[in-house]
Amino acid sequence: MLVTPLQPHNVSLPHFPKPAVTTTASSKCSPRTIAQAWLERFSAVLSSGDVSHLSTVMHQDSWWRDHVALSWDLRTLHGLEAITSFLSSVLPTIKLHPLSLAEDGESYAPSIVSPLPELEWVQSMFTFETSTGRGRGFLRLAQAVDGDWKAHMLYTALDEIKGYEETTGARRAHGGQNSSLGGNWLERRQQTYDFTESEPTALIIGAGQAGLNLAARLQALGIPTLIVDRQKRVGDNWRTRYRTLVTHDPVTYAHMSYLPFPSNWPLYTPKDKLGDWFEAYASLMELNIWLSTSVTSASYSESSKSWTVDITKPDGSKRTLHPSQLILATGHSGEPRIPTFPGQDSFKGTVYHGSMHKDATPSTASGKKILVVGTGNSGHDIAQNYHEAGAESVTLLQRSGTYVLQAEKGGHMLHAGTYDETGPPTEDADIYSQSLPLPVQFALGRNLTAAIKEAEAENLEGLEKAGFKVDFGLDGSGLFRKYMTKGGGYYIDVGCSELIRAGKVKVVRCEQGIAGFEPSGVRLADGNFVEADVVVLATGYDNMRTSARKILGDEIADKASDVWDLDDEGELNGMWRPSGHKGFWYMGGNLALCRIYSKFLALQIKAAEVGLQ
Repeated sequence: MLVTPLQPHNVSLPHFPKPAVTTTASSKCSPRTIAQAWLERFSAVLSSGDVSHLSTVMHQDSWWRDHVALSWDLRTLHGLEAITSFLSSVLPTIKLHPLSLAEDGESYAPSIVSPLPELEWVQSMFTFETSTGRGRGFLRLAQAVDGDWKAHMLYTALDEIKGYEETTGARRAHGGQNSSLGGNWLERRQQTYDFTESEPTALIIGAGQAGLNLAARLQALGIPTLIVDRQKRVGDNWRTRYRTLVTHDPVTYAHMSYLPFPSNWPLYTPKDKLGDWFEAYASLMELNIWLSTSVTSASYSESSKSWTVDITKPDGSKRTLHPSQLILATGHSGEPRIPTFPGQDSFKGTVYHGSMHKDATPSTASGKKILVVGTGNSGHDIAQNYHEAGAESVTLLQRSGTYVLQAEKGGHMLHAGTYDETGPPTEDADIYSQSLPLPVQFALGRNLTAAIKEAEAENLEGLEKAGFKVDFGLDGSGLFRKYMTKGGGYYIDVGCSELIRAGKVKVVRCEQGIAGFEPSGVRLADGNFVEADVVVLATGYDNMRTSARKILGDEIADKASDVWDLDDEGELNGMWRPSGHKGFWYMGGNLALCRIYSKFLALQIKAAEVGLQ
């Protein structure tokens, strides 16, 4: 049974009683036999149209996560009552029809797994069709007390819309036109890029991983798309960040849509190398990107169902565009969160936000006392940068606990068997990785977090001895929950923890933080004083909605929702789904999430364009 949560989305997975007559997957029946028999029963219930029969194939405490297959949204339904109510409204029109299980030898063919010692699942990937599309799903069956296998976890994800499939694989463009009529490839490419005789259907603001992934997906669906970005080059959103930045996610996890990194690419990518890859990606994928271009105003017409967007190009010229879809892809965070403090004007040193940090050099660091406020990824990286540049002292100010895992240990454990050199094809790993509801992933994450803690005991003990407070996340669920609910609060260790353990980077803890500045440093709320010549505020970023407000204005931002953290069902607020404002979407996240969810957002936009929603 579901335990009443102390916090939203704290769940305890049920432990199904052992059946009186055991028919486990490891004894009488094979996992394939069990899964196939269930799939046929499930299909019969769906074909009957009588959702009251779902109780014969699903547990009372079951979950169904759906990504755009059953509704043009991201949904998580928990409990048979909620699932039955949802299906009763959509099943008559969507006509869900399961097709087949993954074949033996394919990724995620039927198998038996035990996510917990007390819980056994028969699991398999499967394919399905609806009245509008085709997709893949994932089933997890648990055995009831009467020996019957019923669905405990279901996932359905749309891959394509019938009649509007991507121009990939066998549907790829011909390309071999030798006639000069209409121009050669380069001439036609320039006409498409300029939008001189046409308008973009979709206008994307931002040419980072979010905008690039989505533009590639939309163009594969035949939607004319334009990206505008105020940077001078594609990839500058990474190049202009601090000099020592390297991605904290491994390359095996962080591919882009359609074009994975080469097999000899480094495991962790330096920022400038990643920026160059983005620039090459934009060229190879033939994406239309206007650089050094800013949006100056935007308004939406309910009558025409279109936007009026005024932009300024690098030569100062103006252009007005009328897309039907507007996407903000400036990153999953909003504007920098820059606090101010009493007495700050009296401080004789330098204060700046972490977003402004470029590099610490011997000329800027030597002999200086550095205070970094904040202990997330950026705070640690900046502290390490100042220490290596020869600062006299570097101190981290920590207000609350921080989850720390080492890239070379826990980082690999996070993706083992799914996104590593032994894992399945990325497109299959993507289905598997999203197939559990987020609250269930958090619950199962407790065991993984505990295993990582044990593997990294030496590092964690050293941090605690140095005065650093380690936090393992709400309910002990670790990094993933922190990222999906807070967007931060963790550090993937790429070197700074060793400096903290050795006392080369010091830690000062004060839950209330800074009380105020004095000429030579800061006074903490607990009364302690920290001398400083430079104070770096690695204090994070506001909600992405603040970027919408800054770029597009109050009228649009007021109608749109906040972004990130989970809604009542357990899906992310605002991101990759209807924003609350017609024709306006948010797109963001790390490279992997941008790859995965750009598909679902592109399908929603295509559905809107062809009148399916």
